[in-house]
Amino acid sequence: MSALRFGYGTNGFTNHRLQDALAIIADLGYDGVALTLDHAHLDPFEPGLTRRTATVAARLADLGLAVVVETGARYLLDPRRKHEPTLVAEIGRARRTEFLCLAVDVAADLGAEAVSFWSGVRRPEVDPGAAWERLVAGCSTVTAHADRCGMPLGFEPEPGMLVEDVAGFERLRAQLGAPPLFGLTLDIGHVRCLEPDPVPDCVHRAGPHLRNVQIDDMCRGDHTHLEFGAGEIDFPPVLAALAQTGYRGLVAVELPRHSHAAPDVARRSIEFLRAAAVRRPTVVPTAGRRTGTADGSWPGQQEV
Repeated sequence: MSALRFGYGTNGFTNHRLQDALAIIADLGYDGVALTLDHAHLDPFEPGLTRRTATVAARLADLGLAVVVETGARYLLDPRRKHEPTLVAEIGRARRTEFLCLAVDVAADLGAEAVSFWSGVRRPEVDPGAAWERLVAGCSTVTAHADRCGMPLGFEPEPGMLVEDVAGFERLRAQLGAPPLFGLTLDIGHVRCLEPDPVPDCVHRAGPHLRNVQIDDMCRGDHTHLEFGAGEIDFPPVLAALAQTGYRGLVAVELPRHSHAAPDVARRSIEFLRAAAVRRPTVVPTAGRRTGTADGSWPGQQEV
């Protein structure tokens, strides 16, 4: 078994300056950060990106923090439409592709372990076949750029998006020709939200492709990122499964709606994960937990 390395996502520290967020995360004993490129945190479109990236890289090194680069900022590319344009959008998808390639460059300069990204939501007016073709084309471009930089990619299935589960990732990877650097970002909460199999089983299935792991609690059918213990996931078996796969990347807490209490949430999170990592897995009863509706639909299924 490998020792797990825990990180914290900066999208859960949006009320803090990046330098302050990094210091708090390091002081709490995390091994790294999942750095979302955004307006307040290493904005890739502001002047002096090379200089600012070098400053962040030096700070990460001083604090002993590893880093992965996340690209899911809500309004970075369009101030009026969340997450738009995407790789499957009718208009503007080239801007998303260019941003992802820029993120790869930033990640290389930071010495990051991976870059994480997703497909985007297919809007009703977009034909499913056309959306898939656009996704494959965009991923091919980003993968080619990542190959030149030697940067691993973690493609994230996201509830409600064109690719929302591990099976969709496997289909996409096969159509891309199974490039070695094109791997998977697995969000543990998403697995509980919509995957048909138990979370530890999905972790084992994903193991050979893992490049990045996000972790949070969640309930079946409800795409709401929750603090540990507030949802339905039994974490000791999940962490044991991650260790058994030999995964050596970061396992980063993903709580993007908890910035109002970031220091306390981050402290509680690392305490919970450390305890869960050494606890013997147990079977937790499912009685009384929230599930999907009787017809199988998923209330509250919205991307974060």
